[in-house]
Amino acid sequence: MKGTPHFKEEQCAPALNLEMKKILDLQAPIMSLQSVLEDLLVATSDGLLHLIHWEGMTNGRKAINLCTVPFSVDLQSSRAGSFLGFADVHIRDMEYCATLDGFAVVFNDGRVGFITPVSSRFTAEQLHGVWPQDVVDGTCVAVNNKYRLMAFGCASGSVQVYTIDNTTGAMLLSHKLELTAKQYPDIWNKTGAVKLVRWSPDNSVVTVTWECGGLSLWSVFGAQLICTLGGDFAYRSDGTKKDPLKITSMSWGAEGYHLWVISGFGSQNTEIDSESKSIVKQPGILLFQFIKSSLTVNPCMSNQEQVLLQGEDRLYLNCGEASQTQNPRSSSAHSKPSREKSSFAEGGFESQSLSTLLGHRHWHVVQISSTYLESNWPIRFSAIDKLGQNIAVVGKFGFAHYSLLTKKWKLFGNITQEQTMIVTGGLAWWNDFIVLACYNISDHQEELRVYLRTSNLDNAFAHVTKAQVETLLLSVFRDMVIVFRADCSICLYSIERKSDGPNITAGIQVLQEVSMSRYISHPFLVVSVTLTSVSTENGITLKMPQQARDAESIMLNLAGQLIMMQRDRSGPQIREKDSNPNQRKLLPFCPPVVLAQSVENVWTTCRANKQKRHLLEALWLSCGGAGMKVWLPLFPRDHRKPHSFLSQRIMLPFHINIYPLAVLFEDALVLGAVNDTLLYDSLYTQNSAREQLEVLFPFCVVERTSQIYLHHILRQLLVRNLGEQALLLAQSCSALPYFPHVLELMLHEVLEEEATSREPIPDPLLPTVAKFITEFPLFLQTVVHCARKTEYALWNYLFAAVGNPKDLFEECLMAQDLDTAASYLIILQNMEVPAVSRQHATLLFNTALEQGKWDLCRHMIRFLKAIGSGESETPPSTPTAQDQPSSSGGFEFFRNRSISLSQSAENVPANKFSLQKTLSMPSGPSGKRWSKDSDCAENMYIDMMLWRHARRLLEEVRLKDLGCFAAQLGFELISWLCKERARAARVDNFVVALKRLHKDFLWPLPIIPASSISSPSKNGKFRTVGDQLLKSQSADPFSNLEMDAGISNVQRSQSWLSNIGPTHHEIDTASSHGPQMQDAFLSPLSNKGDECSIGSATDLTESSSMVDGDWTMVDENFSTLSLTQSELEHISMELASKGPHKSQVQLRYLLHIFMEAGCLDWCIVIGLILRESSTINQILVIIQTTEVDGEMLQNIKTGLHAVDRWASTDCPGYKPFLNIIKPQLQKLSEITEEQVQPEAFQPITVSKTPEQTSPRAEESRACSGHGSLPQGEVGGSGLVSRKEEDTTRAEEEEPFQDGTYDCSVS
Repeated sequence: MKGTPHFKEEQCAPALNLEMKKILDLQAPIMSLQSVLEDLLVATSDGLLHLIHWEGMTNGRKAINLCTVPFSVDLQSSRAGSFLGFADVHIRDMEYCATLDGFAVVFNDGRVGFITPVSSRFTAEQLHGVWPQDVVDGTCVAVNNKYRLMAFGCASGSVQVYTIDNTTGAMLLSHKLELTAKQYPDIWNKTGAVKLVRWSPDNSVVTVTWECGGLSLWSVFGAQLICTLGGDFAYRSDGTKKDPLKITSMSWGAEGYHLWVISGFGSQNTEIDSESKSIVKQPGILLFQFIKSSLTVNPCMSNQEQVLLQGEDRLYLNCGEASQTQNPRSSSAHSKPSREKSSFAEGGFESQSLSTLLGHRHWHVVQISSTYLESNWPIRFSAIDKLGQNIAVVGKFGFAHYSLLTKKWKLFGNITQEQTMIVTGGLAWWNDFIVLACYNISDHQEELRVYLRTSNLDNAFAHVTKAQVETLLLSVFRDMVIVFRADCSICLYSIERKSDGPNITAGIQVLQEVSMSRYISHPFLVVSVTLTSVSTENGITLKMPQQARDAESIMLNLAGQLIMMQRDRSGPQIREKDSNPNQRKLLPFCPPVVLAQSVENVWTTCRANKQKRHLLEALWLSCGGAGMKVWLPLFPRDHRKPHSFLSQRIMLPFHINIYPLAVLFEDALVLGAVNDTLLYDSLYTQNSAREQLEVLFPFCVVERTSQIYLHHILRQLLVRNLGEQALLLAQSCSALPYFPHVLELMLHEVLEEEATSREPIPDPLLPTVAKFITEFPLFLQTVVHCARKTEYALWNYLFAAVGNPKDLFEECLMAQDLDTAASYLIILQNMEVPAVSRQHATLLFNTALEQGKWDLCRHMIRFLKAIGSGESETPPSTPTAQDQPSSSGGFEFFRNRSISLSQSAENVPANKFSLQKTLSMPSGPSGKRWSKDSDCAENMYIDMMLWRHARRLLEEVRLKDLGCFAAQLGFELISWLCKERARAARVDNFVVALKRLHKDFLWPLPIIPASSISSPSKNGKFRTVGDQLLKSQSADPFSNLEMDAGISNVQRSQSWLSNIGPTHHEIDTASSHGPQMQDAFLSPLSNKGDECSIGSATDLTESSSMVDGDWTMVDENFSTLSLTQSELEHISMELASKGPHKSQVQLRYLLHIFMEAGCLDWCIVIGLILRESSTINQILVIIQTTEVDGEMLQNIKTGLHAVDRWASTDCPGYKPFLNIIKPQLQKLSEITEEQVQPEAFQPITVSKTPEQTSPRAEESRACSGHGSLPQGEVGGSGLVSRKEEDTTRAEEEEPFQDGTYDCSVS
């Protein structure tokens, strides 16, 4: 067929020739024409109905006068119903409904009705009408044959959808399609009358347009999919309103992929050549393109957990990797267009990612093979397999399939085989096989065929089963195929894999046939048929466990009514011993039961999961505008015997905001697709000759959506007093990542509804929900998050149900959940007097200090200050735990000093806790500590708590914690230590302190080396940085200070920050001390290697040439170093007896702090740990040159003796070092014996002369300006780093208590 040279021409549209046969004059204007089987029905404006044969003959039948047709409310009332009774009544619009066998009519006075012939003959005496009494403003009508619905457009702008009651024949209102004031506040009642209503060819959506313009799309039972009266359709990008699109006529194209529209006339002012004139728009023909869910035509897809949308030439999947980022062009069951003229039809607009569970939001777009489409356009059915890896599509003839893994299409090799089969009942995947029902044109035979995916696509490899009647629907369940046929019968087949020789095929055998003709009036009315394991029994009550698995029931969607037929188990139960399952006698089915009305889609799964039985054994229904329903099984707890009076299943309705296309059973999610729009009218100028239609319409894309439904179900169960079931269900889902969100949503929705209700609620649900949430460990967070997202007015109602916030706060503290406690604090601050919130804040602050939660501590300091400053005013301001600190409540503990931290303002990420602030402090010797008098008490109060904490840390010898605490909270350690020198800052027990420091800083206790001991301090080559610096401090008094700064810079840059290179100031210091100095200074850095950013541009500015020189020198030294055996041993000993680099730097920093504060006993302890005699020397120099408290000297002396005794007995490794410093210790005893009683000791400070202060300030700025790193990089280097470094900078500048400096903290 394809081989013929004229094949292409044969595929073209045939030439049509129209000629006039006959003219009939009906004497009055014709209002409506309808084709009824072999006849033509014509309604004229004189109130007559003419039945005309297609030949143009009236066959002698008289025209029927409407006035003679009896109308009543239903067909049961007396046959002589009232007549319309007006001479001038005529039909304005009518449509024939084949499945209802009658006409839906709209009269010129706005009344609507349904006329049906009582017998088969069509005469006036045999016609009878029914009409609803409440519709008086009808304008037009459209009929849906599949669902037996009549949609009447009304002058009010709503569409009333009626159905016929099977028993009485009355017209029943099914639902209304109307815009709500909530969604369309400015337009909902200003649309004008409904102009046109059109159902799509597959009867799954209806489109509605109004007199004032606008187009909307609705699902069968009233879920709104699209409306062009809001959003980007109605407004330009600058916010001005567009004229709505006016439509005078519209019609659907093949398979519902296109909507053809004639746009109406409308004048519009546009400016041309600067003279204003009104241009009348010509009517234009527009084409809207849609894609639809495969469920609309192939309902067997409802047991899949994927969303599959089909367009006329492509498919959209929500699974598979996003290999193409093409844009889908429309939405949900049917959706919105991109205009055919638009050049933007395939924009590559990127979307952001959705939740991790759903992966990305891109669709996987599969372009259907053009070879197949050429002769088989458009696509009629599509199906995807369970794993989402293979797709099959059906066009006009044959079918084709595609693998997402290999990205290849498989088509029929023999074109004749393709062109002689028409798929009739849809298709489905079973493992690796494609099952489909088709009509074989060449044999004139209905067939059921099974093709293997992996073999070539050819009838030779297919398993064919002949069928007697046309198949309308097909579905696969486990290893069974269920088929619904045109004679209203259902047939069940078993399907199994067979390997005969090299070929693998599937065998199909008939299991059972069930006739449904007594229940179904017309086979076309069946929307879907599925086999499920859902039954009214739970398997617990069944006599045999395997029956629970085989409890198949048939679900039939009959025009929106869901009918269930279960197997009849009332007969004798015979346990089959037969080995072949296909031979077993299948149980008959019970009579059908109606489960639900207005059902559009049904989802079930045949998978089983012991943990989530509720969700997996449920039946999910989509009911259009009414939302969703779930038929949920109820299980007795712990397999107790169920109560006989309790139902085993319950139908729960719930609303969701999206149109559901798939249900993820275990994940408690519904997936959907929604039409999204993108405006591009800004590309066009306003003064173009006319506003193009393309510009009027935004570009449409389809977006994947998902929604959690669990909270709705839990709430419905609680309303019905099924708390135990709700608990079982919630516990089975508590591992889901969004479970906390579910609880929060439920609490929030109930709270909003009940707290804002105008009337009193007789049986409030909030206490029940609160009690329910307490069953979960997340209770405290859920309540506080809900409160924080709710307005203050509702808090009293909420806490009346869940408990006093003070008690909840205390529970958080007991559970050590400090972040949640902090959130409760904000609630307490709003609900209680300041004294109460201060008391609770103090509790929390102390606990946070104890646990080292520094972020929280900083927030608490700010919070306590905010309470203090706001105490006079009411209500207090609410600082939220997430906010950045306000400028009023900032860190006033950085008072009176110049601090310039290493971050520059641009580098600070906005979401990090940060503060940019310039403090100008009063200058003068008094150096006032606070800018506001009212703050004094508050600051004092906070300081007292900080002091108390510091005292505890010192008493417990927790120096590491003390360092972190001071660095993180900007605690003025030096000044506090000066005050506490004789009290808390004394070392009571040197041995305990030594042991504790070894443990805290992971510093190994020294061991005695095997070889002869040579001390590091005698061997210049191994001297460390600290030795050199500290030694040189004793040399000249002024360099003392500079050396301190140098030291703390080195240490800080390598420890609290742990990955910042040497700063400018260090290098200066280093290079100003001669060559031997440089050698020692740079060697530790070269060990760090990767951690230092040595060559970055900011490090080397002024002294770059000198630095280069230093480095080459170091390299040469290293390369030419030749070590002897003993030296190598010594190095290894050195390394073994040292702790981590970071600990070393932290210890030096503490040494520096204690030295400045004059706590010499602590300096001695740290000197001992570092085993540096130079440190001990330096302390003794200080003791000799300055006047030191005799008590402290005595303490040091006794302490050192204790250490000596301990070293002799327990730790001989210390002995060599103690021997080295023996001479110094003797000096010390001499001094103590003299018993010098000096006056109060002063720490080393600079005499306050301007010459000395200003260069120092310069240096500190220089040092911090360089070597900076973006905060983000730093953040990675451990919890401590960033904030600690803040204060280390602050600490070293402690002595300069006067002068006004800028302070910029970040």
